[in-house]
Amino acid sequence: MAENCSHDCANCSANCTSRTAENTKIKPHLLSRIKHVIGVVSGKGGVGKSFATEMTRRGYSCGILDGDITGPSIPKMFGVHERAHADQDGIYPVSTASGVQIMSLNVLLENETDPVIWRGALITGTVQQFWTDVIWKDIDYLFIDMPPGTGDVTLTVFQSLPIDGIIMVSSPQELVQLIVGKAVKMAQKMNVPILGLVENMSYLTCPDCAKKIELFGPSQAEKTAKEFGISPAVRLPLNPAVAKAVDEGQVESVREDAISPLADKLAQLG
Repeated sequence: MAENCSHDCANCSANCTSRTAENTKIKPHLLSRIKHVIGVVSGKGGVGKSFATEMTRRGYSCGILDGDITGPSIPKMFGVHERAHADQDGIYPVSTASGVQIMSLNVLLENETDPVIWRGALITGTVQQFWTDVIWKDIDYLFIDMPPGTGDVTLTVFQSLPIDGIIMVSSPQELVQLIVGKAVKMAQKMNVPILGLVENMSYLTCPDCAKKIELFGPSQAEKTAKEFGISPAVRLPLNPAVAKAVDEGQVESVREDAISPLADKLAQLG
């Protein structure tokens, strides 16, 4: 809390931890209809695409806001190469084969391979514009796929957007666990609910004997979940079929049943 605080967050520029969530949130586009906003925060690589495709299969309308501005990859994963269009009302996201709405910087660039050489303020401003200027049509779950770590984008989303909670993404490596721990503590400090934990690349299933091989060391999912009071915690295998589908822009063709317990929890949000 700032010294001599007036408790009037709406008219105060101080960036203190006492600012109430309600007063610091920005409104979406007037024509947008969004029920739930779910952040995907990771130590190394997110799985927002997996949840969007799974919830779509369950009959929900989903969207993905690609918060990785300098390294946008969501459109390629879904095989989307068309550019977004806009009119006097706003910007319209592109749709995948199954109807997932996507907004990413790559659908605004003239060439997909053009580099984005921007500093923090421009990056965070773009993330906010993807919320305020894009018309999201009848979305049940909007997933915000953020870059790894606890940088500007994560802080902007936590402070500015009305998120219902976040999904933490980890992997077995100790170094990633350290980063995840920081992100978890950041969320807790800012009163952002943690809906569950996904340990990505947790193991590889041997095609011959079906044995689970832990390529990156023993799983840390249960330990991490217990330490921070996160439930559920699920383990995603390292699956060559998923990697191939991503490279070919066919990620919607792959089903990752391991995330079902967490998808069930999202469905309970109503």
